[in-house]
Amino acid sequence: MKGDTLGPSYVIQMYNPKHDVWAVTVIDNIGRGPGKGGIRMTGTVGVEEVSRLARAMTLKCAMADLPFGGAKSGIMVDPKTISKEAKREIVVWFGEQLRMYAPKYYISAPDINMAEEEMRWFVEGHGDPKAITGKPKDLGGLPHELGSTGFGVAHSAKMALEFKGIPVQGATIAIEGYGNVGVFAHKFLEEMGAKIVAVSDSRGGVYDPQGLKHAELSKTKETKGTVTAHDKGEKIEGKKIFELDVDVLIPAALPDVINYSNVENVKAKIIVEGANISIVPDLVEPLHTRGVLIIPDFVANAGGVISSYAEHMGYDEKKMFELVREKIEKSVNAMLERSKATGQILRQAAEAIALERLA
Repeated sequence: MKGDTLGPSYVIQMYNPKHDVWAVTVIDNIGRGPGKGGIRMTGTVGVEEVSRLARAMTLKCAMADLPFGGAKSGIMVDPKTISKEAKREIVVWFGEQLRMYAPKYYISAPDINMAEEEMRWFVEGHGDPKAITGKPKDLGGLPHELGSTGFGVAHSAKMALEFKGIPVQGATIAIEGYGNVGVFAHKFLEEMGAKIVAVSDSRGGVYDPQGLKHAELSKTKETKGTVTAHDKGEKIEGKKIFELDVDVLIPAALPDVINYSNVENVKAKIIVEGANISIVPDLVEPLHTRGVLIIPDFVANAGGVISSYAEHMGYDEKKMFELVREKIEKSVNAMLERSKATGQILRQAAEAIALERLA
């Protein structure tokens, strides 16, 4: 993003000598307010990934018409390789490091491997609960465990199906990733009448053309740690989920999962990006040319940051969900209308709207 007028405004790199761990925060743009974006903790996250995610947050907040800029953080360690106490120490340390930037320039939130408990640890280190959202209720939070992101993804999928003329009732859905986003997208889409036929996690996937029930599969995931332990359906390789003939594919975990190795085998009619940067950028237009409708990440998964805004404003759960539905519907409709009027693909149309708001 060298020479880019949007940002980044700050790139903050930090090192913890005790645990030999690096971390980075990229505050991409603060034109509309403090940069907003979560913290992910993985063994593969780096500056480039965090920078791309921060830019997605800039566009997401502008598209949702929120008084936030965009930012993101990454802590470069696989939490499965360290103890819980070591993880707590690292997150507390990370909160301490950001005292001079948050909440004036940055307000953080949960992301991969970082949930409500970790937000408490961040506050322990930082000292100001206003520097982070998605924290426990006793700290004034609206935890992301309420499912706001998955709720927004489900509504985005519903609107995409309606736009394509596919009945939501009985529509077939495949979900890559069964963390917070995937679990709640499953729940809310099932309540709308859609049929979730495949789900995957880091260990593999499960496929059942008759449909996988949310209550049963989420219990399997909670008790056994993986959807592959489910006693119903066919076990499949995780990568096969991108090749299933379904109405809607929801990538809801890792970046760049739709890439040069599998793009030709994608059969879904609609892709709803539950995860950020889930499609290699150069492949969005070829998929569109093939007739695949793609609801981009910064539109589809904005429910989490909208929930963060609701928490920031002191709203309750009911008002938060109403706000998520209202803003997601407005964003998707505005994007569809712009695309229809200009001939732009959906991502280009949404980016144009977001950039106008940033200007």
